[in-house]
Amino acid sequence: MTRHDRLSAILGIIVEEGSVHIDDIIDRLGISAATARRDLDFLADQQLLTRTRGGASANPTSAQLPLRYRASKMSDEKTRIAHAAAAMVHSGDTVGLNGGTTTTEVAREIAMLPSQTALAESDEPITVVTNAVNIANELTVRQRVRVVVTGGVARARSYELTGPLTELILPSISIDVLFLGVDALNERGAFAAHDGEAKVNAALVNAARKVVVVCDSSKLGESAFAMICPLPSIDRIITDSGASKESLDMLRESGLEVTVV
Repeated sequence: MTRHDRLSAILGIIVEEGSVHIDDIIDRLGISAATARRDLDFLADQQLLTRTRGGASANPTSAQLPLRYRASKMSDEKTRIAHAAAAMVHSGDTVGLNGGTTTTEVAREIAMLPSQTALAESDEPITVVTNAVNIANELTVRQRVRVVVTGGVARARSYELTGPLTELILPSISIDVLFLGVDALNERGAFAAHDGEAKVNAALVNAARKVVVVCDSSKLGESAFAMICPLPSIDRIITDSGASKESLDMLRESGLEVTVV
């Protein structure tokens, strides 16, 4: 297990259980006491948890883990979701992507589409509009993907650009399909944990002809701080097979096209 995987696993335990004892970390991850202490001390220095006597507990920032630590959670499910999303994309399309672990996987799948790796000179490249600097960084080196980045101020936790500069460009752009990552989705609509991100994501929704929510099953039936858009603004959702029947029935009854992978 790499250090990144250990840190992600420890943070996952903290978020789900609220606290953890060092002996539990040693048993679950199969690491030494010294390594467990170093990892906890490092995460405490990053203000992602609070050290306690013999372990650690969650603090107010633990629920909003930086993207680099969330990337490994439900990675198989996110890969399947991303593959299904990328299959909807064709040469010449303008695709919108907000920030997040699932949309980052969608970007990688788009970059590897046969039409982009073996594109004829007469064909049009895919244009990707994004407010996520990590996605822009990965796709800029792809010669047959045209990247448009919104302006704004970057957030360290999500790599998303937010603020007035971001919102200025979006009313002038037409997006064929937006793949929207969310922190929560319920009968009211799609949500983000940060109000600034929600506002930019809403502008992306307004610029898109088709909105496809890409989210793993852990987000369904949940709520977060700021609404991005109501359910009627969404055309389709792609999620994984861990979704409950109740959640899927609710989405279908709301008129959404639901794809389970």
